Amino acid sequence: MLIVQKFGGSSVANVERLFNVADRIAATYRDGHKVVVVVSAQGDTTDDLIAKAHEISDRPSRREMDMLMATGEQQSMALLTMALQQRGLPAVSLTGWQAGISTSSAHTAARVRKVNPQRISHELEKNNIVVVAGFQGYSKQDDITTLGRGGSDTTAVALAAGLSAELCEIYTDVDGVYTADPRIVKKARKLDEISYDEMLELASLGAKVLHSRSVELAKKYSVNLVVRSSLTDAPGTYVKEVGSMENVLVSGVALDKNVARVTIVGVKDEPGVAHRVFSLLSKRSISVDIIIQSIGSANSKDIMFTVERSSEREVLDILEENRRHLHYDHITSDNSMCKLSIVGAGMVSTPGVATTMFEALSDTNVNIGAISTSEVKISVLIDEKDADKAYNAVHDVFVDTNIQFRN
Repeated sequence: MLIVQKFGGSSVANVERLFNVADRIAATYRDGHKVVVVVSAQGDTTDDLIAKAHEISDRPSRREMDMLMATGEQQSMALLTMALQQRGLPAVSLTGWQAGISTSSAHTAARVRKVNPQRISHELEKNNIVVVAGFQGYSKQDDITTLGRGGSDTTAVALAAGLSAELCEIYTDVDGVYTADPRIVKKARKLDEISYDEMLELASLGAKVLHSRSVELAKKYSVNLVVRSSLTDAPGTYVKEVGSMENVLVSGVALDKNVARVTIVGVKDEPGVAHRVFSLLSKRSISVDIIIQSIGSANSKDIMFTVERSSEREVLDILEENRRHLHYDHITSDNSMCKLSIVGAGMVSTPGVATTMFEALSDTNVNIGAISTSEVKISVLIDEKDADKAYNAVHDVFVDTNIQFRN
């Protein structure tokens, strides 16, 4: 059986943990399985590299940021391969381009286009354990690209799909997917399983256990995916198509503190305005989340949207550069917001879920700045100072009432 195993930065943070990971891989290999391993950069390496770049420039080029940040995963892959060899195991390390991971050209936010597994397959035929640098690939210009924070998950799932692996294991510092972050919400409980759709919503809404694009790929290619701890033998959480999801109302609560709210005030109330605004951001590969447009009055309207905090300054610069083209009055921004969301496949057919959530926030004296909904999620923007108490309050109300999380 071919198994792809991915280990996050905390799992390979130091020598002791590198050898712990090596021993776990060794056990899988000695059970007779072929093993491909994907690794993230050690500990805070990526943050340290970003800080070094900002010592040189406030706005370093994205291409050079990719060149810099890709080195973190390359350190991890080489060190882990050395640890495996030290344990007497045949292992070889490969960068993203050596592993055949072809991506788009969007530096720092590239998407996997295809995987050419020829080199990996060749190494597996020689009975080698293959250790691949996560988070990176190469563009059609032969430039190194990176997949965004958390992109090693996407690397692992893409390789599992490209190699037709029987299982993809995502190892992290928690023992599965929880109903909320157990470091903030003490009553959070681990799920035995969760659907692709629910996991995708949780990942995109701020739950950091899986990269959202990894879940997209897993769903598209029906990859058998499990999230488990690298430090224990707990069974973990399986992410899959779940047949009885209509019986599940709320699967989890997500909190995203990486949010900036931007409001364009006084744009013309005419067709094409939203297209002009968001096409400018799309061309710069800036992702936009919640979008709210006012009804409009006196021939003008306001457009509010959220972006990652790291993109706030760039967004404001783009809008200012195109002020004459967009014809707005002024812009406001706020990076002291966070996004709180509930996710559940059963919400679409059950009345009163939103009311319960809003009541919990009201009882905790938390003001709502904006609301966004879909069939499987409700998100609200709140002040960051209220984040943790709101997170606990909303989680508690769905646990303690008849609106239950899945057991």
